[in-house]
Amino acid sequence: MGFFFTGYNLTTIVGFIALVAALILLNEISRRSKIASILMYVAVPAVLFALIAFGVVGSPSSKTWFGNVKTISALMGVWGFLLIRFSKLGKTKFAQIFPVAILGINIAEAVFRDVEVFMIYKEMVVDNANLIQLGGYWNLFNAAAGVLLLLTMTGFTGIRVAKTSARDMVWPDQVWFWILAYDVWNAAYCYNCISTRSMYSGMSLLAACTLAEVLCKRGVWLQHRAQTLALFGMFSLAVDYSTMPAFAIEASYRPAAWGALSIAAFVVNLVVFVYMLVQVRKTKRNPYTKELYVESKAYQKNLSANGLS
Repeated sequence: MGFFFTGYNLTTIVGFIALVAALILLNEISRRSKIASILMYVAVPAVLFALIAFGVVGSPSSKTWFGNVKTISALMGVWGFLLIRFSKLGKTKFAQIFPVAILGINIAEAVFRDVEVFMIYKEMVVDNANLIQLGGYWNLFNAAAGVLLLLTMTGFTGIRVAKTSARDMVWPDQVWFWILAYDVWNAAYCYNCISTRSMYSGMSLLAACTLAEVLCKRGVWLQHRAQTLALFGMFSLAVDYSTMPAFAIEASYRPAAWGALSIAAFVVNLVVFVYMLVQVRKTKRNPYTKELYVESKAYQKNLSANGLS
């Protein structure tokens, strides 16, 4: 038995790798083509929801409001980013406000859920969504990490469209250490609040968007995140992957594991927050009205990768 997860074998390891690879590939195809984006995030969802409505396809998630709302909200993020990339809205305040707003709302909702789980689930139970829940001090640590994550969303006034054929939505100030802080926090949130599905709804998605940022295109992590989340959301509505042998890795449900991951999330986010304060003091910049990390190599690489340097 693993400390965080159980169910490892050749089949499940290959299944995890295949899922991550498929998300990266589909994300990259749609990132490079406006037509592919419209087909993948407008036409396919329309067909999918029609097929679900008529009972042709569907999973248990497709029968709940939560599963549908989460997928639709991810798609709305993608649609907004497509408008920024391929319409005149990319040159307006919408390009600065919409991305940080939708990301901030997403983080705030998760913070609320962590606190809610802490308050409601005093012993281990299976909830109405068939998820194993147990509240504890780990929820509070991760909720605090989420608040710090919100405070460290710097430089969103510098969001712009890349001067490349893909016209990606670039957030140059969203550098690698903030992405790392988000990844650890979101991994802990998924482990705390949707632990039964956390390997796939959490770890696979984080791996996909982060690897896409590192291997495919720098500076557009939020775009990668929205697109891979929407793709997985559609997959989870259409297919009950939890019944497949290839997707049988489960959480260990150990309080020590919950605690370790959430404390790690808090520590990482606290370090990023303190570093932000140091940079604010050093540069005399307001991180919410100006870009903060413009002198860093990570920021410069984000610009260079998108033809903006």
